[in-house]
Amino acid sequence: MQPRKPRQIARELALLSLSQMPINPKKLTEAQLPKLVLAAVRTLTLEVQDSLDNAAGELQRSNDRLLSSQTRTTDVNTARTMVKEAIEYTQTAINQLGTALEFPELIQLANQDKDVARYAIEIVKTVNEERKAIDQLLSDALVDWQVTRLAQIDRDILRIAVAEMEFLEVPDSVTIDEAVELAKRYSGEDGHRFINGVLRRFTDQKKTA
Repeated sequence: MQPRKPRQIARELALLSLSQMPINPKKLTEAQLPKLVLAAVRTLTLEVQDSLDNAAGELQRSNDRLLSSQTRTTDVNTARTMVKEAIEYTQTAINQLGTALEFPELIQLANQDKDVARYAIEIVKTVNEERKAIDQLLSDALVDWQVTRLAQIDRDILRIAVAEMEFLEVPDSVTIDEAVELAKRYSGEDGHRFINGVLRRFTDQKKTA
């Protein structure tokens, strides 16, 4: 795996920070960035535990179903479905753990490279200060959907992308590629395809505006 570039790390820090914004973003400083990321680590840890608990529950239920059944086809199929869901929960937890293990490195890089922290803060402030305009632009690119109904992680990835394209003068192609990579790391199974589709529709609308 190739080492990530400073701005890639900054985008990831910004994404994690946006999910933990109880403070006034206008007062956000470089020193506060690691605290926001640490809060994101704690949140993700709870999500991992929930996924593992759900997996354990599904395995237990499938085991109970098999023990109490007369090995009827319907019971076996139901148990098989439960095991499949347990595997999916476990895979989700493994993926989340893999991401969480990299957080200390992100914090260290932010402390070592001030450009990383500075750009992450610039993204967060831009997203918060221009949120109304950003959400309107996203609403125009969403087909039969509302920004407020999106999963938070997808909404934040899209907001970062639009903020970069519209206010931070980042090339569209770079922004879309980076947003898709963030979605692959943090969104659901098909999240990166959804993010890619919305942003390409957004850039197409910009060209015809």
